[in-house]
Amino acid sequence: MEEFLKVLIAEFGITQSKATDKAIEKLVDSNKIKALSDQITEVKQQIINLFVISKEKEEFKERHFIIENANAKKDYNFQLNLEDFPNIAITEIRNLDSLGLEFDPKEGRIFGKPVIAGSTDLHIVFFHKQDENLAEDIKVVPFIINSDPKDLWKNIASDPDSKWAKPDDVAEKGTFLDKKYVVASRRGRSHAHEGKFRDDHFCVKSLPQGWAIAAVADGAGSASYAREGSKIATEFLCEQFNNEELMVSLDGLLRNYFSPTENSLEITQETEVENLDGENSDDANSISETENIEPREPEPSEKPSLEKSAKSGIVNTLYKEVLNVHKKLNETAQENSLTLKDLNTTLIFTLVKKFEFGYAVLSFGVGDCPINIISADNQNVELLNMMDVGDFGGGTRFITMPEIFSNPNMGARFSINKYDDFSKLVLMTDGIYDPKFVTENKLEDLNAWNIFLEDLDGKNEDLAKVDFKNDEDIENQLLKWMDFWNKGNHDDRTLAIIY
Repeated sequence: MEEFLKVLIAEFGITQSKATDKAIEKLVDSNKIKALSDQITEVKQQIINLFVISKEKEEFKERHFIIENANAKKDYNFQLNLEDFPNIAITEIRNLDSLGLEFDPKEGRIFGKPVIAGSTDLHIVFFHKQDENLAEDIKVVPFIINSDPKDLWKNIASDPDSKWAKPDDVAEKGTFLDKKYVVASRRGRSHAHEGKFRDDHFCVKSLPQGWAIAAVADGAGSASYAREGSKIATEFLCEQFNNEELMVSLDGLLRNYFSPTENSLEITQETEVENLDGENSDDANSISETENIEPREPEPSEKPSLEKSAKSGIVNTLYKEVLNVHKKLNETAQENSLTLKDLNTTLIFTLVKKFEFGYAVLSFGVGDCPINIISADNQNVELLNMMDVGDFGGGTRFITMPEIFSNPNMGARFSINKYDDFSKLVLMTDGIYDPKFVTENKLEDLNAWNIFLEDLDGKNEDLAKVDFKNDEDIENQLLKWMDFWNKGNHDDRTLAIIY
């Protein structure tokens, strides 16, 4: 108390003397002075409390406070962190409603799905828990909603009055032997951005004698009329096999090739092609129409001559129809004063029939589009065609190239296989293959395929699901799924699945 009185009289400018010292001695034990001193201390504490409340509020307002950016059309969930400010309580955050977001004050969480991109200032309304008046204050925090990358791409419809116009997107479903199929072809963002046509094409068709065919083609983006090249390659090919006599002949060859005691479920592709007469040029007439693709002579331990002859017949039957596709493309080019390069396109197809000994699966491919089959128990996956990628392929190849037919490796482009059953048979263009598998070696990686199938089942950013069980709307589901975003991959996308 004595020190308190000394400090107090000094504050009021009273000079210290013997009189002041005696006065202090007499007042030290004064109850009234003590009561007044306690009141002063309490008032000081109240003042300090108010100061601390104000100081903590200002510190909260000045602290750099980050609220993570949101992404347009994507679910957003952000938990506010107030660990450094235990006495601060947030009641609301203004300007969220217009963004499609909400704030939960109990959980301290911002959530929702913003509709459009943009930036704004969020007004965080808060109070200090020790403030008996609970006076509200506002902290301003900048907030950004990033654009959906898809929105940066224009979607300009192609001109329906242009030569060889075709729909930008198309999808269909149906039966394929005793199974079903779904296929969709979607114009890539790079084409849509410039109002160009979809260059991919497909054809799925039931054929005589219980056969069915699925063909997919990827027209070259650099070719001015690739869209027609891919259409001819697929649709003309399917019509070529829509021939009773031809399919009866294939039936007989397949029965000779696959005997009832055959143990192997896959036939190796060890055929050789005799060098055809033509020089490498854009003239399809330089390709010999009389040469056959002959398999090499078997060793004594290999297949007997009947099976060798059947194999040769199968491969040459397929070869002649593929050659007819090339000839048709050449005729189209000449009739329209174009070069074959103007119609450049890849081509893959598979012919399938169910025999008493299993499913016969005949395949062919030129270019960088894969054909894969997944076993009935989903434990094995095989690539059924040669891929023109990497060092082996030397780059992209097209069915329009005459040199394809004179290359000694031509026989390796055909495969003859049989299976007791399968769960899925898949054909795709590189618009699917590149973003989903990236490299060729992943095409026979079961784990990569499991990830791909999970993706189809809805495990993706868009939660887009292709339902193979309840498949009433499966073709539209597949078309929607194919709108996925993958940076740097904006090519046309075509995917056919037999299941």
